[in-house]
Amino acid sequence: MNSQQMYEHLKSMVGNVVPDGEIRYKAEIAVEINRLKKERNAVILGHNYMEPILYNSISDFVGDSLELSRKAAATDKDVIVFCGVKFMAETAKILNPTKTVLLPADAGCSLAASITAADVRALKERFPGVPVVTYVNTYADVKAESDICCTSGNAVAVVESLGSQTVIFLPDEFLAGNVARETGKHIIFPTLTIPDAPSSDLDYQMIGWNGRCEVHEKYTLDDITRVREQYPDVLILAHPECSPEVTAACDFSGSTMAMIKYVENTHAPHYLLLTECSMGENIAAANPDKNMLRLCMVRCPHMNQITMENTLESLQQNKIVIEVPEEIRVRAVRAVERMIAIG
Repeated sequence: MNSQQMYEHLKSMVGNVVPDGEIRYKAEIAVEINRLKKERNAVILGHNYMEPILYNSISDFVGDSLELSRKAAATDKDVIVFCGVKFMAETAKILNPTKTVLLPADAGCSLAASITAADVRALKERFPGVPVVTYVNTYADVKAESDICCTSGNAVAVVESLGSQTVIFLPDEFLAGNVARETGKHIIFPTLTIPDAPSSDLDYQMIGWNGRCEVHEKYTLDDITRVREQYPDVLILAHPECSPEVTAACDFSGSTMAMIKYVENTHAPHYLLLTECSMGENIAAANPDKNMLRLCMVRCPHMNQITMENTLESLQQNKIVIEVPEEIRVRAVRAVERMIAIG
C-alpha cells in the first residue's frame, strides 16, 4: 500500500474524527512503518486505547490486554512492537524471552504503579496461604509474587477457578469491588500500617488494594444522570475499572473487547462508553452506523505517549528495548500462562 492508498484507507475509516492534514501526514509515516515492519520481521500489537490512525494503519493485531497477550504468546516474529504501556510490553517479554520487545515510549500506568512486589509479599505474610490474583495491569515483579493473573474480562472466572473461600485481589480497588459483587464475596481493604491481621471473626472473602486507574476513576454517577436526562434512550457501557456504583448504574460493564462486541451486536439510538476516549473513536470508525456519544475527552496520559512518530523511531533505532530479569520472568510466566489458559 503506497501513501495515497493509505491516505484513502484512513480517510474512509477516521475522516470524521481526524483532520485531513493529519491523515495525509501520518499516512506517509504508516507506509514507512509497515515497510520497516516487514524488513525487521516485526509484529505490531495495538491496544484498543491507541489513537485512531495508529489503530487503523499499522497494528497487525488490536485488542485488550488478554487478546494481545494471546497474540504475543503465539507470534513467530523476531520483534514485537507493543503500542500500549510498559506492563503490557513486559507481559509480551515474559511470554517471549528470546524475542526483542520494543515499547515506543516509556509509558507507565498509574494503576501498575500503585503496588510493589514488597507490598504483595507483606500481604502474603499477613494473610498466609491465601491465593493471590493480580490484575494484568501490574509490573513483572508483582506478577512474580502472584498465583495467577487476570484481565478485566476474565477476572470473575479466574477468582472462581481457584476454588478458595478467600482470595487476595490486587491492585485495582474498583475492579476488585465489581468482582466481589459478582461473586458474592465481602471485600476488605486492609492497610499495611496495621501490623496485626484482622480478627478471625471478621467476615471477609476478598482482600483488596487501594489502587485506581486515573482515567476510569473520573467517571461518576452524576455523569450518567446528566447523560440520561439529555438522551433517555442511550445505552451506557462502563469498563470494570470504573467504581461499582458507576458500573451498577450502566447497561453493560465489560472489558474493552467485550464492549466492542456489545456495540457490534446490539442496536440502540445512542451509545456512550465510559472508558478511555480514543477507544470510542475507534469503535465509531469501525461502526459508522452506530451513534456514539462523547461525554468528554478523558485520555490516558500514558497511552497517549505512544504515537506514529515514536513507533517509527522505535523500529528505526531499536528502542525502547524491554527486559525482564530471568529470575522474575520464570516466576511471572506461570501466573500469566494460567490467566491465558482460562481465557
